[in-house]
Amino acid sequence: MTDTYTPPKVWTWDKENGGTFASTNRPIAGPTHDKELPVGKHPIQLYSMGTPNGVKVTVMLEELLAAGYKGAEYDAWLIRIGDGDQFGSGFVDVNPNSKIPALVDTSEDPIVKVFESGSILVYLAEKFDAFLPKDIHKRTETMNWLFWQMGSAPYLGGGFGHFYAYAPEKWQYPIDRFSMEVKRQLDVLDRHLADREWMAANEYTIADMAIWPWYGGLVMGWQYNAAEFLDVKSYTNVVRWAEKIYDRPTAKRGRMVNRTAGDPSTQLPERHDASDFETKTADKLGKA
Repeated sequence: MTDTYTPPKVWTWDKENGGTFASTNRPIAGPTHDKELPVGKHPIQLYSMGTPNGVKVTVMLEELLAAGYKGAEYDAWLIRIGDGDQFGSGFVDVNPNSKIPALVDTSEDPIVKVFESGSILVYLAEKFDAFLPKDIHKRTETMNWLFWQMGSAPYLGGGFGHFYAYAPEKWQYPIDRFSMEVKRQLDVLDRHLADREWMAANEYTIADMAIWPWYGGLVMGWQYNAAEFLDVKSYTNVVRWAEKIYDRPTAKRGRMVNRTAGDPSTQLPERHDASDFETKTADKLGKA
């Protein structure tokens, strides 16, 4: 960054100045086109994409199903955010903020619409009485770490991830600024996990499910191709915790749903039945 930028008195939108996401970012809300959302056969309809925020919810749903909660069966529909699907009228009706994931529970009368990944996790945990302790101390600790993730991850994704991986040019100041913050966050997690197996309540909870796709993905090398740059291996407690969650078949399945990048054998663009993991991955559909 060699040129000094002087902000104008009134900011105006430059459609060309947005980097990778210039075609879908805009300073106004609301739909850009009419498009109804599809509805499948299951009680829960998920509209999402396999980003970290999407993975939180699919891991939770797969955990619920593995634990025997049949009411958690779901249809997962792919929302291609790079194509602007989140600005369709049907999606905006569920989530006025036009961000994935969004969930509709058709088993309730009237139906329930839920958006924001943290809110979805809490909704599902309370609906099925699972992965969120009732004890006030354990519940509070779980919620503390859930909200820590919701407040911290924008610095990792919209901050570090954007300027390190997606901005049209590499600028040292924002990369240094957000690298410092992400490494501080990793240190927070590493110190916390030094004498703990899970994030909260001495058990696996929605706090783990929320934090793992972001920070677990980072230390396991999935996020932004930045593992070496951030020296993630030095956060040994976070690595141990992340690998322990990845060993769960439910986490592996959750990470596949609505995924469109990477190994085609691990991409399941849509999920409508448990058998889809074996029969409808991208490679088997001829989309490799």
